[in-house]
Amino acid sequence: MRKIGVLCSGGDAPGMNAAIRAVVRRAASLELETTGIRNGYAGLLRGELVPLGPRDVGNIVQFGGTILGTARSREFYRPEGRARAAQVLREAGIEGLVVIGGDGSYRGAQLLAAEHGIHVVGIPGTIDNDIPGTDATIGFDTAVNTALDAIDRLRDTAEALGRLFFVEVMGRSTGFLAAHVALAGGADQVLVPEVPTDIEALCRRIRDEVGKKKRSAIVVVAEGDDAGGAVDIARRIKDDLSIDSRVCVLGHIQRGGKPTARDRILAARLGARAVEALAAGRSGVAVGERKGVVVEVPFDEVFREQKPLELEFVDLAEKLSG
Repeated sequence: MRKIGVLCSGGDAPGMNAAIRAVVRRAASLELETTGIRNGYAGLLRGELVPLGPRDVGNIVQFGGTILGTARSREFYRPEGRARAAQVLREAGIEGLVVIGGDGSYRGAQLLAAEHGIHVVGIPGTIDNDIPGTDATIGFDTAVNTALDAIDRLRDTAEALGRLFFVEVMGRSTGFLAAHVALAGGADQVLVPEVPTDIEALCRRIRDEVGKKKRSAIVVVAEGDDAGGAVDIARRIKDDLSIDSRVCVLGHIQRGGKPTARDRILAARLGARAVEALAAGRSGVAVGERKGVVVEVPFDEVFREQKPLELEFVDLAEKLSG
């Protein structure tokens, strides 16, 4: 193998640039050329290719987002789209591909490998931390700290005015962000998709705590909670609570900003390992970190599993909220 490609796909995550840097520089140390592919699979189909050398990725580890851009592509998920993508790679002399993204990105990579023999390795880049095969995904730690900073600031206002705040964080199908932020931020309640929400019980707990024990309260809500987002939940309980309440939806602010040291280090380790896997002829695997050790997990195993939320985080957050 003499040339590899690297692209980012799906939602951006802080630390993707650190992963790109690691891929390019580890490839150079193994005497491999690297081609950057702009704007994910969509850019691949359009032939948006750019050579990347060690100097091209200097001074980027501190930036959020991705210098290559990212996108989603419906065309790529059609067989003819993948055939076109494989043709573009072959014409450019790219023999292996590093894909930085989440579950959908991995599935596209697996199909490209199965149908056209392109060597592919995945790097988990998503703030949701919902990719099996790794304890942490690139961007998760930064997103937690971004949301935590917001909650710390909101608590000042909540306490000053005696208010209840519903804070919505990302997580359409999983509650990793919500659970970690709630525990770290000392939230009074946390609502996640994995645990059915009892609105009456929620009202009762808030009513029992606020006024008798506390002046204010913070409820962290994952956007995919079964009872709805923070706006809907706040509206549903408004008439049952006498305390003044407000809603803060953090939204895409959680995706931006400087990556934490944890995310930069994780990205460096996984980026280097992805290149090493390709150089050794391995394909159809995702790199990850388990118990501090970098591992390679076959895509089939990643798709077969569903990463479980640490429900003890939810339980402990509520136990410590009194």
